[in-house]
Amino acid sequence: MKINLASSEKFKNRHIAPSEYDIQYMLDTIGVSSLDTLIDETIPQSIRLKKPLQLPKALSETAFLKSFKQTASKNQLFKSYIGLGYYDTLVPGVIQRNILENPGWYTAYTPYQAEIAQGRLEALINFQTMVSELTGMELANASLLDEGTAAGEAMTMLHASKPRSKKQANRFFVDEKVFEQTKEILKTRALPVGIDLVFGSLNELDLTDPEIFGLLLQYPNADGEVIDYSKLVETANENHIFTAFSTDLLSLTLLKPPGEMGADVVIGSSQRFGVPMGFGGPHAAFFATKEPFKRQIPGRIIGVSVDKHGKNAYRMALQTREQHIKRERATSNICTAQVLLAVMAGMYAVYHGPKGLKAIASRTHGLAVMTANWLSQLGYEQVNEVFFDTIRIRVDEVQKEKIRAFALSKKLNFRYEKDHILLSFDQAKNRADVVEIYEVFAKSTNLLQVATPEIPSEIDGILPAGLERSSGYLEHEVFHRFHSEHEMLRYLKRLENKDLSLVHSMISLGSCTMKLNATAEMIPVTWPEIGQLHPFAPQDQAAGYYEMFQELRNWLSEITGFADTSLQPNSGAQGEYAGLMVIRAYHQSRGEDFRNIVLIPSSAHGTNPASAVMAGMKVVIVPCDDKGNIDVDAFKAKATEHKDKLSALMVTYPSTHGVFEEAIQEICELVHEYGGQVYMDGANMNAQVGLTSPGMIGADVCHLNLHKTFCIPHGGGGPGMGPICVAKHLAPFLPGNPFIRTGGTAAISPISAAPFGSASILPISYAYIAMMGETGLSNATKMAILNTNYIKKRLEGNYPILYTGSKGRAAHEMILDCRGFKDCGVEVEDIAKRLMDYGFHAPTVSFPVAGTLMVEPTESESKAELDRFCDAMIAIRQEIREIEEGQVDSTSNLLKNAPHTAAALLGDSWDYPYSRERAAYPLPFVKENKFWPSVGRIDAAYGDRNLMCSCIPTEVYEEEKEAVE
Repeated sequence: MKINLASSEKFKNRHIAPSEYDIQYMLDTIGVSSLDTLIDETIPQSIRLKKPLQLPKALSETAFLKSFKQTASKNQLFKSYIGLGYYDTLVPGVIQRNILENPGWYTAYTPYQAEIAQGRLEALINFQTMVSELTGMELANASLLDEGTAAGEAMTMLHASKPRSKKQANRFFVDEKVFEQTKEILKTRALPVGIDLVFGSLNELDLTDPEIFGLLLQYPNADGEVIDYSKLVETANENHIFTAFSTDLLSLTLLKPPGEMGADVVIGSSQRFGVPMGFGGPHAAFFATKEPFKRQIPGRIIGVSVDKHGKNAYRMALQTREQHIKRERATSNICTAQVLLAVMAGMYAVYHGPKGLKAIASRTHGLAVMTANWLSQLGYEQVNEVFFDTIRIRVDEVQKEKIRAFALSKKLNFRYEKDHILLSFDQAKNRADVVEIYEVFAKSTNLLQVATPEIPSEIDGILPAGLERSSGYLEHEVFHRFHSEHEMLRYLKRLENKDLSLVHSMISLGSCTMKLNATAEMIPVTWPEIGQLHPFAPQDQAAGYYEMFQELRNWLSEITGFADTSLQPNSGAQGEYAGLMVIRAYHQSRGEDFRNIVLIPSSAHGTNPASAVMAGMKVVIVPCDDKGNIDVDAFKAKATEHKDKLSALMVTYPSTHGVFEEAIQEICELVHEYGGQVYMDGANMNAQVGLTSPGMIGADVCHLNLHKTFCIPHGGGGPGMGPICVAKHLAPFLPGNPFIRTGGTAAISPISAAPFGSASILPISYAYIAMMGETGLSNATKMAILNTNYIKKRLEGNYPILYTGSKGRAAHEMILDCRGFKDCGVEVEDIAKRLMDYGFHAPTVSFPVAGTLMVEPTESESKAELDRFCDAMIAIRQEIREIEEGQVDSTSNLLKNAPHTAAALLGDSWDYPYSRERAAYPLPFVKENKFWPSVGRIDAAYGDRNLMCSCIPTEVYEEEKEAVE
């Protein structure tokens, strides 16, 4: 026996599920001789890459983790007192292990199919309740991307909601003491839509100015001051001016909440509620407002409704607000949230409860007071009259540099400004840290000997009575029951068991690419070297991060065929917006500000037109032909009509219809001929990597959904990342940051608050590329296309396939046409709900074509799993056929009553015209691993008519319990 000593396990063989035998079987079923033949019949030769991607040799999982540990160790962990919205926090182990590190939570999809997402939805209700009660507002959403972009959403929402008396008002006043990164994002968001930003001191604010429609305040402000804004808000209301607050949730356990001051909107970050700083993210921003704004609030809202049995159930409420419905009429392009992080923050509040949170806030405040007192004994002046966690020390330039040197020698990061040093305290600090700070400042005095004061066990706070919180918060039972780890563990598991995720079965969502999130990719996320860095720490302390950023940028640029990449956008929709803003800046640099027309195919994602409008552009829709392709003649006519003002084409490739359009190069060339730029939506990059590229096709910029093609988990609706890759002529305009130099030589203002967006999850995509290598990546693309065409072959006799390429092939996704079933009363929603009984999440419902299912299996699914899904779809088709043939009732049948819960199956009465077994176990494989939906079909309309977006009162649970008994 010969033994190969050089052999090692290859990650690509773990990531790509089908075996060689399975691949040949699928090829035989499809009717092609080889995988390469299938690809040749799917992707036009004219856009195929001429040479392999130039990427490093693939690493094994073990080799990658060892190598990346060395890279990460180049990051230096200093204690951070920088603040500015980012604070060290102690992540409870029960939350880290059972949510952040748990694929049962991080591999779930956005809860559009609410019946199999009740656990996550309940967790988000906890988050919304926490936010609304701490801020003193009536309503909160299920999170946004970061504090800065949440401020931008507040500004544009209030602008769109102006009363008649302010219809002509376009000025938005921003207090000069708002965080600098937030001010910069407001600049990005305001200019394209005609909002005139005014930055200044509140002392100079004229609230009688008829041009002002709103103002933004920071509470506590960037200097750490805490000011009572009640009278200011009252005067603003009298003058029909909206007020928005950017605030800190932890401080609100001690401080009078903005809602009690009359605020219209309250935003901020929940990061310090148990989510690591992660060099900038991901963190769940929050957005709270008043009831009258419920139909204007951006993002997602979780509400309470009832199922068909009358049981309370959660769902996403008021979905007609979303950009997928409003498209070019939308004022926000928010398509995702930070669900996984919102779940963590909400559970942090559940675990600690109101008393625990108040104790953490009180100790944080006490440490700041103690430090201020001690430094005053050294002769330093602390200038904030009232503060929560941040003190501001007056120093001259010589003192500042002395202190900086001593602090760095002790591995302490302070915030340095002209004439001042600021120190922000947090949960992770203690009295020993105050001693350390005292010693640093003492060394910078001229005193010969300095004795450390006696360390107190208690200290008086300095909050005045008028600013101390007197109202209650977090009074619901959920914030009082789970304070022991055992109870918390069981609660988290109970919720997890209500959610279907990739740990249960394939989630075949077209356009959403629910692929394997490998464990080796996820491990570094919770390393301290990755999680505990402040985004504005000195760059030499983050050498490991910068090394990874540069390599990842190079790899993504190579994969897309472009010159450079910005890692800043922290969602796909943010990437769209960033790409369009870069195009806008490019036109302006050429003196062509008038270019403002964007051509968008009718099949595009709803975020595309919404992003274009936010970038100050006008949308012109281009129709598709009967085969699902862009209607080339119509496109040429539209392009010619608008050639003098053409800014860009936004195109998804392969198309949202799952087809590689053969006219794509001709279309790109015409756009360039007329002076426009081509923006490619990267949602479908899983069909391109290694075989073609946006640069090869003719695009100028694309965004990449790292949470799709590059394996960052969807996390139940977020986090995501949306870097943009650009051609050489657009690289100078990549977005910058006010604290850390990023972007190009003519950088646009920031898109996200942190310099590198949600930096702590970038190692996931970095790991994926490093372990796959060129061969693995290109093979993954081929297998995604093979798996889809195998499903197509198995299902096409039962479901019409809506669109295919010229040779009858689908790309990595395809559309099943279910519209014909309406004739027998079956809607596409009925198929989606019945799939739950088979243990599957539905494919994408009614997008991009109403009444259809868009299926995308990905390369990570085995043939056995593909067959289970196909068997389920074929069995459902037979159930539909029984309705068509009149064998069963058209109003009470397996589809109309789906999903079937365990409670319904075990009840005393069974009024359905089919057996319980057929309802619960429609195929043999279901019995082996049954996933039970926790509620029956939810009444969506009821939930919207009776909007309730916070925890269900305890007495309702008791009423339900009594009804069952």
